[in-house]
Amino acid sequence: MIRALYSAASGMQAQELAIDTIANNLANVNTNGFKRVRVDFQDLIYQTVTTAGTLSGVGTEIPTGIQIGHGSRVAATQRLFTQGEFKQTDNELDLVIEGPGFFQVVNNDGEVVYTRAGSFKLDSQGRIVTSDGLPLEPQIIVPENAEQITISKDGLVQVKLPGIKELQEVGQITLARFANPAGLEAIGQNLFKSTTASGQPQIGTPATDGYGSLLQGFLETSNVKLVEEMVSMIVAQRAYEISSKSIQAADEMLNVANNLRR
Repeated sequence: MIRALYSAASGMQAQELAIDTIANNLANVNTNGFKRVRVDFQDLIYQTVTTAGTLSGVGTEIPTGIQIGHGSRVAATQRLFTQGEFKQTDNELDLVIEGPGFFQVVNNDGEVVYTRAGSFKLDSQGRIVTSDGLPLEPQIIVPENAEQITISKDGLVQVKLPGIKELQEVGQITLARFANPAGLEAIGQNLFKSTTASGQPQIGTPATDGYGSLLQGFLETSNVKLVEEMVSMIVAQRAYEISSKSIQAADEMLNVANNLRR
């Protein structure tokens, strides 16, 4: 019964983390480029009372054995990089990556980090930057007198200048790709850092060699699905509740044992 208390408590802790993760997913349902996180559970160590296959007599053996579990724990929180829906904005600096890949930006420490959020803007120097002012890598500067910005599916950035009919090329957007995107470290602000688990970034041109293509005037919305998250929340809540009932039942059984009379 003491084992039941600890096993049920471990289940409550695991479901509490699951609720925390679901709440974060729901909080970011309107965050552009956000990728939902899934919790993976794992059972804990088992106490083996009787090993399966143990001989119980001459020519006979125990077919199943006896093992007693010690609860569960969260094994991983996996980020799912499925494609979010597209939202048309007609803003010439809003970009969607259709397919695999990440935009590269330079953070305040000079480190290259990665994002799927394509809501870009121009700063006072004409650089294409994120909403937090982090510039694209490689850096692209749009002339102050540019009348129009055109970004092709393969990332070529061109501008229309006054008095010139032909579009003028000002830069090339490249994308980063990882062997294991789920291994990226989320650092907030829609940004990710590469890790040993994710592998080193592979840089390439959009719409070539398996990299996603760019769509101008669109944004990728969060891939969180409200109905799925609500169902997951109900399941986690019920699992938490039933684990608490297990603690209550074990406590009542201990109370009976403590009050036995000879």
